[in-house]
Amino acid sequence: MKMVIDKRTVMSTNPIFNPDGDDAIENRAIWFGNTTNLMQLNDVRYSWAVGLYQQMRENFWIPQKLDITQDVTDYSNLTEDERYAYDGILSYLTFLDSIQTCNIPHLKNSITAPEVSLCMAEQISQEGMHNQSYQYIIETIVPPDRRNQVYEFWREDKVLRSRCEFIAKIYQKYIDDPTAENYFTALMADFLLEGLYFYNGFIYFYNLASRMLMPGSADIFKMINRDELSHVRLYQKLIPEARKVFPHSTEQIYEMFDTAVNHECRWTNHIVGSNILGITESSTEQYTKYLANIRLRSIGLEPLYTGEEFTKSPYSHLERFSDTKKDGHTKANFFESTVTSYVMSSGVSGWDEF
Repeated sequence: MKMVIDKRTVMSTNPIFNPDGDDAIENRAIWFGNTTNLMQLNDVRYSWAVGLYQQMRENFWIPQKLDITQDVTDYSNLTEDERYAYDGILSYLTFLDSIQTCNIPHLKNSITAPEVSLCMAEQISQEGMHNQSYQYIIETIVPPDRRNQVYEFWREDKVLRSRCEFIAKIYQKYIDDPTAENYFTALMADFLLEGLYFYNGFIYFYNLASRMLMPGSADIFKMINRDELSHVRLYQKLIPEARKVFPHSTEQIYEMFDTAVNHECRWTNHIVGSNILGITESSTEQYTKYLANIRLRSIGLEPLYTGEEFTKSPYSHLERFSDTKKDGHTKANFFESTVTSYVMSSGVSGWDEF
């Protein structure tokens, strides 16, 4: 039986230490539990979180260990449209990981199951490392006279600024008014960001790599892609649990998905459009709606987009560059025989469903 709380309930923030807390697994809950706030992990209620945390930790990597020297030359050989898209997407992805680094702690502060809290702590760490990766790319590949343009791209580009403000506004609403209703909306917005907003950007870099361009950048984004899929896995577990507790409607979820898809298509068509070989406005729409359907199924809902074209990816030929399927434990340079091993756990079932 569902125990749905009132939508105006104010979300509490866990104390640093609660000596009167109860960490017994039979009384443990992801939200609204009575946690001591100690990491009692000898016995857990949500065993999936233990496997996922181990997976996330074993995915550890260091951006500076990846060779991006070829990209310095390649960048100067990109077309004007390709450089414009490269800079704009890099700026957008920097925003996404920056805002996640700031936002996740606010949601984590109300988590009362330590094993789940640990996963969110690792997510925060990974988002921070992704921001370092973008800085490494910009400072190494982008010429000095263009770097500030990349960092400040969101200020000058009205479409990107609008995109950033739309995403941030949802999170800010919860911070300003921390009700249960706004918490659920922010949690859903996190799932949309992790599950939809990065991927047209990733596709752009894999597209360049498939044409023997910017292999180092694609290598880095391949690792970021893998991290983001572990975050998707986290929210695929949290959202169904949240639906049992927080006030919401299925219509609200579908509306948020449709709005997210429209925003993502508008941005991608603006920055990439049909000006890049292998990417069109039509393929962007197909891919984004295809992803949205997958994410909806993963939280137990029916697909939103019913056309036959939305049942398959138009970029399946680029999957070999993403390295997020069965061979995810190895990372090979696209155009060399050398392989760097990043050991990954196989302890999380369903990993291939991404």
